[in-house]
Amino acid sequence: MKAKDVRKGTVLLYNGAPYKVLDYQHITPGKGNAKCWFKMRNLITGLQAETSVMSVDDMATADVYNFKATYLYNDADGYHFMGIDNFEEVTLAADALGDHVYYLQDQMQVDVTTFNEQPIGIAIPQTVVLTVMETEPEVKGGTVTSSGKPAKLDTGLTVSVPAFIKEGDRIIVNTEEAKYLGRAD
Repeated sequence: MKAKDVRKGTVLLYNGAPYKVLDYQHITPGKGNAKCWFKMRNLITGLQAETSVMSVDDMATADVYNFKATYLYNDADGYHFMGIDNFEEVTLAADALGDHVYYLQDQMQVDVTTFNEQPIGIAIPQTVVLTVMETEPEVKGGTVTSSGKPAKLDTGLTVSVPAFIKEGDRIIVNTEEAKYLGRAD
């Protein structure tokens, strides 16, 4: 594919590794040839890179494959998932998952991403329901403020919650921002 045809979300093969395009600009100066600027994230290491190329240069797309899987358990070897279609078990190290480990729950469905038939990461739902394990008690008669209080959840994640949330409450958390969204039913 030509550089001018690349868009956000495209996965390119750059320096032998898969990179997801985070931002893209097509620059046409008054004189000279048009260029394309990319901001990308390495899907294996998580590091970001920027590059610019001529808009007519060929860009190789990476051969990444996503499949649906169910989270099973974690142990010393890593986090174990089972493919929904083929029932194959896949293991990923904690560092490959990053902060996603704070949202994994038994039997949760995720998308596993592979590159050269090796699992390199997962995509999780945008929201999850978690249980508050530890938080400060609500102060009766306190003034109403918009500031929150920290709450430790059942997966080990700590988020800021409103003052009325108490231990044992189930809350909805945004997985992209690690942010409280509301109470779960």
